[in-house]
This record gives sequence, C-alpha cells and structure tokens, in this order.
Amino acid sequence: MDIRKEINEIKGFKNLELLAHQVVEGFISGLHKSPFHGFSAEFAEHRLYNQGESTKHIDWKLYAKTDRLYTKRYEEETNLRCHLIIDNSSSMHYPSFKNFNINQLNKISFSALAAAAIMNLLKRQRDAVGLSIYSDHYDYYSNEKGSERHHQMLLAKLNEALVNKRDQIITKTYTYLHEIAEKIKRRSMVFLFTDMFQSDQEEAKLFEALQHLKYNKHEVILFHTYDKEKEIEFNFNNRPKRFVDLETGEHLNLYADNVRQDYKEAVQKYFNELKIKCGQYRIKYVPVNINEDFSAILTSYLVERQKFK
Repeated sequence: MDIRKEINEIKGFKNLELLAHQVVEGFISGLHKSPFHGFSAEFAEHRLYNQGESTKHIDWKLYAKTDRLYTKRYEEETNLRCHLIIDNSSSMHYPSFKNFNINQLNKISFSALAAAAIMNLLKRQRDAVGLSIYSDHYDYYSNEKGSERHHQMLLAKLNEALVNKRDQIITKTYTYLHEIAEKIKRRSMVFLFTDMFQSDQEEAKLFEALQHLKYNKHEVILFHTYDKEKEIEFNFNNRPKRFVDLETGEHLNLYADNVRQDYKEAVQKYFNELKIKCGQYRIKYVPVNINEDFSAILTSYLVERQKFK
C-alpha cells in the first residue's frame, strides 16, 4: 500500500477491503450449518463455457489447471443492481472513536464495514453497486456499476465518511431518499443504514420517501443501527451526567437511574412502531446492534437476493 494513502486512512479503517473480505469469508464458511447451505458455491467469477460462444473471454490459465473451459464474467452480465445508502449525520458517529477495528465500531463505521461486506458479495457475482452518503447535504452519489475501479472508489468514499466527522449536523433523510429515488432508474435492491433519529413529523416524511422508492419497484431494506448497551439499555452509572444531542447540541443534566425504566419502555415502543410501519409499507426492517457480528446484515442480503426477481 502507498505510504501516503495509509497515513490518510489511519483515522478510519487501515484496510476496509481486507476487513470486509474477512467478514464475508467468515459468513460463507458458516453457511453449511445454516438453511442456506450451498449458497457459497454460487459465488464464482467464472461460468462454464457454452459450445458455440465466442472464445474471447475464455480463461486459459484456469483451463490449464482444471482442463475445463470457463469464461470470465463481466459487468454486462450483471443480473442484480444494488444501491447502498449511508446516513452520515452526527448521531451516526456515536460512540466517538479515532481509530476503528473489528472490535471497536460506532454506528457509522459499522455501517461502512457492513456496506463494504455487501459490496464484496456483489463483486464476487459481478453485480452492480451504487452508493449514496448524506448528512446535512448530499455528500456523495454514484450510480450502479460493477468494475474494479468503481469498487475501489466506493471503498474510499466509505472510509472517508468515517474521517470527516462534523458536530451538530442535522439531516433530513427523507429529502435525500426522494432524490435517490429519482436518480435510480433501473429496479434495484436498496439498503439504507440509519439510526432513525428524527422527530415524529420527520418520521412521517421519511416513510413517504421510502414509499417513493417502493413505488419505483425497488426492494428496500432498512438497517436500523443502534448501540444496544447505551441507546437501548441506557447502561450508564448513576453519577450526574450531561446527555447531549449530537445533532442539535441540546442537553439534559440527569441521573441515569431516574429515567432508565421509562426510557427503555419508550425506546422499545418506538422500535415496535417502526417494525409495524415497515411491514405496512412492505419494507424489510432489520434492527442491528453494532456490538454484534454482521450475520444479520449478510443473511438479510442473502434472503432478499434470493427473492429478488
């Protein structure tokens, strides 16, 4: 790796592509124990040569090893299109870290690594992937492609999102989902990574935007990311603390024990409501604890891919 590039990435992932590869390999190796046994065999960069086809793309090196004719698969053979959407608002950078590894992730780094793992699976099948990243503005958009150059560019943009943290960034997710819905012209699987922090009024607008994606016949999967220990269990010691809204800067001074039970009940109610509403809109809702592994993410991808026609 270029030394200058390594220095630039030191505050993010040192090698996001390698980490994603390790996540996927671990996932695939466990598939034989799951209902998806045999799926790993579908991941191939070649297909058998059919008599009568052009010999232009035959992999002769592979023929020398196997004595069988295989052709390389290219982007034009894509049978799946996928668009990854990353919420990069300030709240997604909780908890705050300078460096990231597989055992130390916040919501944005978990989402970036999960997205990179999905990209790894798509790359193995020569499928096309696009990416959107938004905060208080449209940070980045790329349509769906399957080339190696495109893949490397998206990895760099994912890693860049971790480094470019800005405080008190309020985002309106629904605004960018409407824009993305207009940009994606061909039917795709759409994965949205967000912590779903918005007001009740914004929630209604958010589901209108998600419905916009559904109206364009995309399959929408919502990965609701959260830190279970802190954001669900409210596991803080009972010393006086100041709790600050990372997006507005507003704060409360309180003892955690005084509000924990009411807080947990309110959060659970909110999660249940999200699940019900996603069901009504036929959106796949996947709550994801960032302190667990990536199996929920990759299994959801696998299930939705098999259903995607």
